[in-house]
Parts: sequence; C-alpha cells; structure tokens
Amino acid sequence: MAAAAFYDLDGTLCRTNLVHAFAYNARNQQGLWRSVTRTASTVASIPLFLAADLFNRRLFNEIFFRRYRGESEDRLRYLAQELFDTVVRPSIFPGAYELTDKSRRLGLRQVLVTGALDLTVEPLVRHLGLDDSVTNHLEFVDGKATGRLLPPVMAAATKASWIRTYAEKEGLNLTECYSYSDSMSDLPMLSVVGHPTAVNPDFRLRNTALQHDWPILDLR
Repeated sequence: MAAAAFYDLDGTLCRTNLVHAFAYNARNQQGLWRSVTRTASTVASIPLFLAADLFNRRLFNEIFFRRYRGESEDRLRYLAQELFDTVVRPSIFPGAYELTDKSRRLGLRQVLVTGALDLTVEPLVRHLGLDDSVTNHLEFVDGKATGRLLPPVMAAATKASWIRTYAEKEGLNLTECYSYSDSMSDLPMLSVVGHPTAVNPDFRLRNTALQHDWPILDLR
C-alpha cells in the first residue's frame, strides 16, 4: 500500500501563523482609515488570541475568524498571491524544502493538513509542489465573509479524523505514513500515523516526543 507525509503548516513549515495573514489583510484595506483601524484592532486583540489558543484551539478559531466578518471574498482572493510573496514565502523554514524533497524522493504523497485558510494556502501548495491539502474555509454570503468557518473545522482531533478518512479513501497504509507538527494541539494528528515527528516543537510536544522516542527536527 502507498503512504503519505502529512504536514502541519504554521510553526512547522514556516514561521508565520493565522494572525500574520489576517494582519496583512488588515493593513491592505481599501482606504487608509480602514487599514489603520483594522490594524490597531488586530494588535489589540493579540493577547485575547493567545489566551484562547492556549485554552482551546476550537475556541481560538471561533474568536479569531469572526474578525473576517464583512471582508470581501474578491478582495481576499486578490490579495492572496501578494500575501504569499510578501509574508509567507520569506517565512518558509530552509529545512522545509529539504524535508519535503526527501519525503518526495521516498515516494510519499505530500499532504498539507492545516487550520489556515484555503486562500492563504493555495499559493504555498503550488510553491512546494505538494500533492494535496485540506484547509479551513470561510463562509461567504453575497460575496462577504460571515465570520464563520464551514465544517469540518481543521483543528486538533479533526485533523486526525480527516487523515484516517483520507487514508482509507486513497488506499494509504497509516502505519507507513509520516506526520509533522510543532504543536501539542496536533498530538492526535501525530498519533494516528506510524511515524510521528515533532518539528520545531513547543515545550509540551518536545517532552511528549522525548517520552515516546519520536524524532525531533529543527527546520529553522
């Protein structure tokens, strides 16, 4: 049976995160006053985002993506490539290229599993030459974001569930698959495969990796 390598994105393959992408969109609103106020609001909300993320990733998603309410779908799509060129691509860790290249040479399917938005991820998937991806998707009504995510929301255990379903559909042997993440919140995603790897891990994930004798990589 075939196998795959499943990658988290933020903190694993690149140093940016969801807030960086939102902040870029906030700075590039139509009209100077709107850009200034949206940027100031984003900066003021960072402590709230951090607290919500530490408490529960699903709560963070509900609070964070509400900030997109009212954003134009066309505008977000228009800025996507510019966001990638300006913010995301310079933040890709040098070791990310080596890791994906080596994984590809081993014949593993390259799959990105991330809570980032599809609009942000699409240019990166093309840039890294990945085979597949699953992302979060904003709900739009009449071309405007409602501030809600369409299900399933990619976070924590949902990522592991998606990987199981994907592997069954694609005929992949999970025992031979690899997964890579930097965060303890992705422990379910790491545990569902035969070859979990902690990448640039936070304190809790590093300790867990050491306890289970998982490889630890630093791609920075």
